Amino acid sequence: MSIFARSPADRVIVVGAGVAGLATALRLAPRPVTLITAAPLGAGTATGWAQGGIAAAVAADDAPSLHADDTCAAGAGLTEREVALRVAEAGPGLIDWLVALGTGFDREADGALALGLEAAHSRRRIVRARGDSTGRNVLDALVCAAQATPSIEILVAGLHGLMRDADGYVRGVVCERDGVAFRLPARAVVLATGGVGALYASTTNPRGALGRGLLAAARAGAALRDLEFVQFHPTAIAAGRDPMPLATEALRGEGARLINEFGAPVMAGIEGGDLAPRDVVARGIFQALGRGRTVYLDTTGRLGERMPQRFPTVAALCAEAGIDPAVQPIPVRPAAHYHMGGILVDEAGRSTVPGLWACGEVSSTGLHGANRLASNSLLEALAFAPRIAESIGDASAFAGADRPTPLPEIRPEDPADLAATRGIMERYVGVVRDEAGLSQAVAHLTDLSERGSDAAATGLMIARAALGRRESRGAHWRSDYPGQLPARHSVVTTAAADALVLQELTDA
Repeated sequence: MSIFARSPADRVIVVGAGVAGLATALRLAPRPVTLITAAPLGAGTATGWAQGGIAAAVAADDAPSLHADDTCAAGAGLTEREVALRVAEAGPGLIDWLVALGTGFDREADGALALGLEAAHSRRRIVRARGDSTGRNVLDALVCAAQATPSIEILVAGLHGLMRDADGYVRGVVCERDGVAFRLPARAVVLATGGVGALYASTTNPRGALGRGLLAAARAGAALRDLEFVQFHPTAIAAGRDPMPLATEALRGEGARLINEFGAPVMAGIEGGDLAPRDVVARGIFQALGRGRTVYLDTTGRLGERMPQRFPTVAALCAEAGIDPAVQPIPVRPAAHYHMGGILVDEAGRSTVPGLWACGEVSSTGLHGANRLASNSLLEALAFAPRIAESIGDASAFAGADRPTPLPEIRPEDPADLAATRGIMERYVGVVRDEAGLSQAVAHLTDLSERGSDAAATGLMIARAALGRRESRGAHWRSDYPGQLPARHSVVTTAAADALVLQELTDA
């Protein structure tokens, strides 16, 4: 059956085909699902680039409560412990689900899962596949399962916006394919569109990670939370590529050290050292770069020799850059990597707008707080997918009597405006921020947004949230406000396209 022939009363639309979108579509089966992907299935998603793995408390010396403790510690006071515990408790079963779908995780000689260690984890709990190719292997398994599921239909198209009915319910999407825009009514929409990393000039994200789902939800009136918290991965490989290739955090878990050009340790004297939380390591490197130092990830010796077997993805990236990690340290620098903020959702992935759910990086579930713990991203998406599916199953059907009204559409981005936006975000809304720089960002992004740049409109929401949080917490670091206030979330709602009507701090 064609997607255009399906009844809106039955159709569920999932936008995005990374781990969040695919897992949600699979969990919805046998309910009819239209899965909208901006690129051919399996391409153009950050999931396939995820190197580290999936955090899960499966070891004999581990427990979900310990995993939740580490998640809360990394979240710098904004992680909701009950959410962290529920997600951690789901972890072992989700690994079993992926194994049943055909994911080949790495094993020890006795058949037990091979577990890695990453920064800010108190136990070895990183489940991996083919060394540092976990995301690719998980994605391949999910793609194969989706292709074999008759209830899932794939539509390669771009998201232009959402549609609402007279009662304020989201009841479908506006898409574009081959230059033609069209409407798809539906009983429910799930946004699984990923993050905002490509708003920055230095990023590890695909070029399409511009926050289109975030902006579409804002224009539908959904509440957004903690937009200022952008995680910068400390060890992007500084080899002149855009997006920047990544040197997985697991390398430091296996003994790699951060050094400067003189061989001196970059993280000396900092609590946690090379295995401190990501925000701490990113700031340490940023500050070293600001002092004129060059920073390297030192894998020389035995670790570098084993990299083609243990970390084949990073080894290949190094080879492409002409680096032999066995004898040469890897030049690194922080790059925009993950957005902790997003569409505010409840325990079932529901946004504040009826008919609209969100899963994965585009959502704000309460798990990550101010700083995501390494390898919790794939886990979060996998954990919320079945909850979303169950919630949608309980939701009221769409009778289709009222023709939904399209909301303001997201337009094609002018290359010059996008380049300007990326430069502004990189310079003023980066690893270390201050009022003067953020005020300049707001002014410049406002001009670009008023000229029609939707990337600038999304960046503007982030910059405004960062300007409003006058403290340093997690990944949001203000050089002019280095202290902390009582823990609060920031919540933004929009009544119309790009019109900020409320920003408030709420108790964490």
